[in-house]
Amino acid sequence: MPSRSAFLIGRSLLVAGLLLSTSACSWLGWGDDDDAKAAPKPVSILMRQNTSGPVGTSNTAVQAVGPTVNAFLWRASLDTIGFLPLISADPYTGVIITDWYSPPSTPGERFKINLYVLDSTLRADGVRVTVFRQVDQNGQWRDATVAAETNSQLEDTVLTRARQLRIQQAPPK
Repeated sequence: MPSRSAFLIGRSLLVAGLLLSTSACSWLGWGDDDDAKAAPKPVSILMRQNTSGPVGTSNTAVQAVGPTVNAFLWRASLDTIGFLPLISADPYTGVIITDWYSPPSTPGERFKINLYVLDSTLRADGVRVTVFRQVDQNGQWRDATVAAETNSQLEDTVLTRARQLRIQQAPPK
């Protein structure tokens, strides 16, 4: 059975080894990166640290970082395609990607939607929708055509809902 002193020496060597390997990462270029020091480091999703200026001045300031897409278009987009399973929804880039969805009424076909909010203002060309459709042929999903007006109909639905949301939030006159 090892003695207590051997145990303490082993533990001390382990701690020293961990410290040396951690500091070696910085020495080998795996630690702090000059580019990372130049760019602002995110503090959270909604806040960003301003790293310009000497310590104690603007270095300690925190700037708010918000979505760059129109809030009404974003909310209307989620309201319109909210019944579909989402893979990704990023309010900063305005990209919403859904997973495949088979309507209960037609289990032999499925749909997927990519929706892009393109502008920070509520404009008619501020949203673009792409619908994908597949049909089940002998147990294999095959791409199928989507009616040309389907994309524009969904875009119009999103725009109509965005206008409704804007009217609801308008202050009374």
